[in-house]
Amino acid sequence: MTTTAASASHHLSPAFPGRAPWGTAGKLRAWQQAALDEYMRLQPRDFLAVATPGAGKTTFALTLASYLLHNHLVQQITVVAPTEHLKKQWAEAAARIGIRLDPDYSAGPVSKEYHGVAVTYAGVGVRPMLHRNRCEQRKTLVILDEIHHAGDSKSWGEACSEAFDPATRRLALTGTPFRSDTNPIPFVAYEEGNDGIRRSSADYTYGYGNALADGVVRPVIFLSYSGNMRWRTKAGDEIAARLGEPMTRDAIGQAWRTALAPTGEWIPAVLKAADQRLTEVRKGIPDAGGLVIATDQESARAYAKILKDISGSKVTVVLSDEKAASKRIDAFTHSDDRWMVAVRMVSEGVDVPRLAVGVYATTISTPLFFAQAVGRFVRSRRRGETASVFVPTIPMLLDFANEMEVERDHVLDKPKKAGEEENPFAEEDQLLADAEKLEDEETEEQLPFEALESDAVFDRVLYDGAEFGMQAHPGSEEEQDYLGIPGLLEPDQVQMLLQKRQTRQIAHSRQKPADQADLIELPAERRPIVTHKQLLELRKSLNTLVSAYTHQSGKPHGVIHNELRRVCGGPPSAEATAGQLNERIKKVREWATKMR
Repeated sequence: MTTTAASASHHLSPAFPGRAPWGTAGKLRAWQQAALDEYMRLQPRDFLAVATPGAGKTTFALTLASYLLHNHLVQQITVVAPTEHLKKQWAEAAARIGIRLDPDYSAGPVSKEYHGVAVTYAGVGVRPMLHRNRCEQRKTLVILDEIHHAGDSKSWGEACSEAFDPATRRLALTGTPFRSDTNPIPFVAYEEGNDGIRRSSADYTYGYGNALADGVVRPVIFLSYSGNMRWRTKAGDEIAARLGEPMTRDAIGQAWRTALAPTGEWIPAVLKAADQRLTEVRKGIPDAGGLVIATDQESARAYAKILKDISGSKVTVVLSDEKAASKRIDAFTHSDDRWMVAVRMVSEGVDVPRLAVGVYATTISTPLFFAQAVGRFVRSRRRGETASVFVPTIPMLLDFANEMEVERDHVLDKPKKAGEEENPFAEEDQLLADAEKLEDEETEEQLPFEALESDAVFDRVLYDGAEFGMQAHPGSEEEQDYLGIPGLLEPDQVQMLLQKRQTRQIAHSRQKPADQADLIELPAERRPIVTHKQLLELRKSLNTLVSAYTHQSGKPHGVIHNELRRVCGGPPSAEATAGQLNERIKKVREWATKMR
């Protein structure tokens, strides 16, 4: 197969082996060559390549496209990308190896100077028959970049199926083949496992773990920050909680929003820490850049203002998928500016190789989005580079961070009804909600959610599935120990250095008088994050005890729950923390004992 692969690139333009810009390389990486060999062996109509973000899917795809064109197996190419910016990146990358794609194509015949077009999934959704006609007229290779987007909506999936059903060859690419829903992805094969569940089947897979071992991607250090949050719910209740403490799903979301509110102290403290980390990284990587991924435009602008005050330099803000936004991304890519703040747009596919420090300042909580967001920082340019990503201490995010090397497939079937596996106590929870509804229903929609105040505490470092560090205040010597880790380190050096930092922190803690221990004086591995499932168990225990006490006292469920709230304090059980639930469990047991 080596000779076949060589013929795929022998005619490429002289620019091809040059400085290896985005989407091109003079020599294929081992996985790219192996994937190409597998394609040559199979000569399939459909081929799904799953490769971790930053591994070089574009180079593989364009090399294959060049081979197919050169050997007259196809006559034209259509690239389908998720965004306007990405289709332009594809056209630019293709041009560097002598393949000319029109990124501005909308309708009608394609100019003879082009080998094909680059379009978006949304564009295909609008005019599927246009692209079907093109496939019927000439032998076409369709490259479906980040193919999972074809499952984003029923119309997009149907349009892709309609448009590219006649295509001669279809190459599907993704860094994250899994989705949070069960929408089937067009042109992807699904195989049924022993459990009766159908999962996506890739023709070639190159995961993050393999890429890390090969030095293709950077190791990622996650720096997690906790802190105290206080907010007002729609029902008018003021709730205080600490990030990382066990809470209901709703309370986690509200605490998360409070942390990310620009008016509090959490986000400025984390942005300051991230800027300090970037300064350290730039000692070894002078052009290293940072990216903050924000939830919405208002937050993005506020974060940019805070960062400008902290760093003393201009901040690039990318708010939408428009031409001006693409130009701003390009300008940032080729500059040595410190920071860019973006809303979603830069979370996937957009390639800025110098990004080395990130702040996950969005409440989007799907594994797919998290993996794509972290993928912006992992592309390795030279050996020893590391990536640093700052995250709030949210259980699901820490789970995602600890599972970076886990390979997932898209599951087409769910073994149970939605939510059934997540919450086995849904029926009891609904009874409780109904019992408490009378008290809250009058004010439920009268007040907006309001973030009142927040502060930040350095919580832990996550690396390679392990957790390090003890809690520390922002600006403290302990926090600086972790922010000051060199930006150029081999993966095993990172592990060793983190272990040394933690050992030193523990020794320093033991020297302090007990009255100075205002934070939890335990290393991260001994401070496990309580999961939502464990919290559900506490609520189940409380509901069971209340039910038993109902028979003993003759009082209704709702009355007992309201008495518990009055005596113990705190919000309704659906929003109570683990500590508050434990207090109520203790109290209702006390009441039951006194009645015997």
